[in-house]
Amino acid sequence: MNYPIPDSPQEIFALRQQPVDEELVASAIAGVIKLVRSQGQSLEELTAQVLADDPVLDQQQRRWLSQLLTQSWEKFS
Repeated sequence: MNYPIPDSPQEIFALRQQPVDEELVASAIAGVIKLVRSQGQSLEELTAQVLADDPVLDQQQRRWLSQLLTQSWEKFS
């Protein structure tokens, strides 16, 4: 992978400066999972946050992202 897994919210936000590709998305997802776990949050809490109403993603996109996070969470277990 060309991108290291981010260790902080600042590093995750810094990824916005990079061109979007599959590796960048994978790195961002891994960073979010790593950060959430380090804060003692559960997959259910993360999923609830992703599924909450948001002006950026529609409901279908939020469900898809939730499923992707669940699959990734399980792979990191």
